[in-house]
Amino acid sequence: MTYSINRNGSALELALEGRLDTVTAPDLEKALTPIPEGVNTLVYDFSKLEYISSAGLRVVLRAHRGLPMGGKTKVLNCNPVVKEVFSVTGFSDIVEFE
Repeated sequence: MTYSINRNGSALELALEGRLDTVTAPDLEKALTPIPEGVNTLVYDFSKLEYISSAGLRVVLRAHRGLPMGGKTKVLNCNPVVKEVFSVTGFSDIVEFE
């Protein structure tokens, strides 16, 4: 998996490509810990993400919990397979899909 992270005001924008799984999740988690001060929104672009495992979901959840109270996590361009994983696990209640 490869990723890029860009700060855009109070939002942290992440574009992921490949597979977010047990092997790749620790790298992303390190990059997101701690969430930079002043960030209250995480925006994930999953247009090139092929797969997400429970380890990947855990990274998304931990990052979300690292936001200040009222912070938001958004997912853009999610393919049906990845979106189904979010739905089945209940994560679709935590993140907003656009």
